[in-house]
Amino acid sequence: MRLYDLCLTWNWEYDAGFAGTLRAACAAHGATCLEVSEDNLSDILADLAQHRIGFRLFLDRASEADADYLPLATWAQVLGAHRLNPREQADRIYDKAALHHLFLANGIPTPHTLILPPYCDHPELASLPSPIFRPPYTVKPAIGGGGEGVVLNVIVAEQVQAARQQFPQEQYLIQEQIAPRTLDGQPAWFRAIYCLGEIFLCFWHPASHRYTPVSPQAEAKYGLSALRQLMQQIAGLCRLHVFSTEIALPQDERPFVVVDYVNDPIDLRLQSQAEDGVPDWIVERIAELIVSEAKKPSSLSGLGLEGDGKLSS
Repeated sequence: MRLYDLCLTWNWEYDAGFAGTLRAACAAHGATCLEVSEDNLSDILADLAQHRIGFRLFLDRASEADADYLPLATWAQVLGAHRLNPREQADRIYDKAALHHLFLANGIPTPHTLILPPYCDHPELASLPSPIFRPPYTVKPAIGGGGEGVVLNVIVAEQVQAARQQFPQEQYLIQEQIAPRTLDGQPAWFRAIYCLGEIFLCFWHPASHRYTPVSPQAEAKYGLSALRQLMQQIAGLCRLHVFSTEIALPQDERPFVVVDYVNDPIDLRLQSQAEDGVPDWIVERIAELIVSEAKKPSSLSGLGLEGDGKLSS
């Protein structure tokens, strides 16, 4: 029976660059990688059922969008494989309303926010949150990602109501729209990526979504090490191994505010292939960290591991 160091599931066409980077990192470090996509999903599941293959580490970038991949997460548990961003932990962070309460309870600064019940339960809207905070607002569904359902520059109640009806079963967050300061000629809006204990800081333009890595000089000059402390705290709360967060420095006297709480799976398109992609060197380092994790000893207690490094049948 063949034992792979890493199993990667992916079903988004734009993940091809990341998959290739991870493949190269495996080759460079003598690790084996089992890639699962729609082309071979059924064959891989059959091989697992017959105990022909196994894997040490599982990285799932598919089941959140396609339930057909969920059996692989079950197999990872059966094998005793180390799971990055386990499904049960990832599912916890998809509810932005619940995360908002969790962040507030743990002292993580968030935008001023009003949480509305689902439109189907309470179609009426008593009032907008002013004077607690003033428009324009950002309105977003509690469940969802990739910007789906998010409406910017909301001013009047009719816009809020129209937004709520896009996903009438979901709670909605009305948040103040943060106006960031300007640092080094660009908005003080950051995308921070956490991966297995390492933190990558980038300026992230809220309009163009262009990443610009924060230099050591800028980090020291503007006290941006506070972003790392925030990310460590968020990692402890969400208990994910790989995620990203948006953090802004408002124009008023407040310190950093966490604008977009936890993103998983994160967009790992290469900047060399997409203008709004992640700088290539960051993706390469993320791949190296994942491969290093895959090479660590694993119990693989579910099916047993023979002394020669192969799973027993």
